[in-house]
Amino acid sequence: MLLPPLLLRPSLFCPLTSPLLTGCVRTLHRASPRAELFLRRPPSRLLSGSGGRKWGGQEDEWRARNRTVLMYIAATGVGMIGLSYAAVPLYRLYCQATGLGGTAVSGHDADQVETMKPVKERIIKVTFNADTHAGILWNFRPQQTEIYVVPGETALAFYRAKNPTDKPIIGISTYNVVPFDAGQYFNKIQCFCFEEQRLNPHEEVDMPIFFYIDPEFADDPRMARVDTITLSYTFFQAKEGQNLRLPGYN
Repeated sequence: MLLPPLLLRPSLFCPLTSPLLTGCVRTLHRASPRAELFLRRPPSRLLSGSGGRKWGGQEDEWRARNRTVLMYIAATGVGMIGLSYAAVPLYRLYCQATGLGGTAVSGHDADQVETMKPVKERIIKVTFNADTHAGILWNFRPQQTEIYVVPGETALAFYRAKNPTDKPIIGISTYNVVPFDAGQYFNKIQCFCFEEQRLNPHEEVDMPIFFYIDPEFADDPRMARVDTITLSYTFFQAKEGQNLRLPGYN
């Protein structure tokens, strides 16, 4: 029963450099021929030769793969950063064109404005809201709280802004429409949104919004219960590198 410890740790009983090695081998040979073969095997064969070269080749291959993966990760990161900078203006243009997210549709078809027929039996109340970002010291408010319109009819409303400070301030506004689904039918003919407005010290100006609601609003079953639409504007101080919040989202 002492043979397994002797085979696992032969140096405790018989050092390889000892003159008694020959005697130990003979003794172990009588107990187990495999033990003698293990002691006579050159240790260098366990660490060198084709096995070592194969291990070195695998290590080089793993390093090359790791470098490739890191390059892909770095390229993906740079691409995501670029997309994040482009996302805001692209999304804003898309919202203005489609009315997504409560954004009123920008632009209008002159022929449609001239030929569209008002839907007299569908009366809609349009309310107005005004907000300012904490970074701008303007007084900003709507000139009217609400007006009544019908689809296919143009309407004119006004906002008023005042700079009560002793220095000029440049502001820029964004807007949205609630409910959001009504934004695709809310068309602006004239608007002060997304344009820089400079107010000198203590200057006060009126800002018009000329709009209409598309006649197709009355045919959309999703709008059947919509009798009130709210138009909200928010002014920010125009600064280099500042991004406006997305229309329709706080």
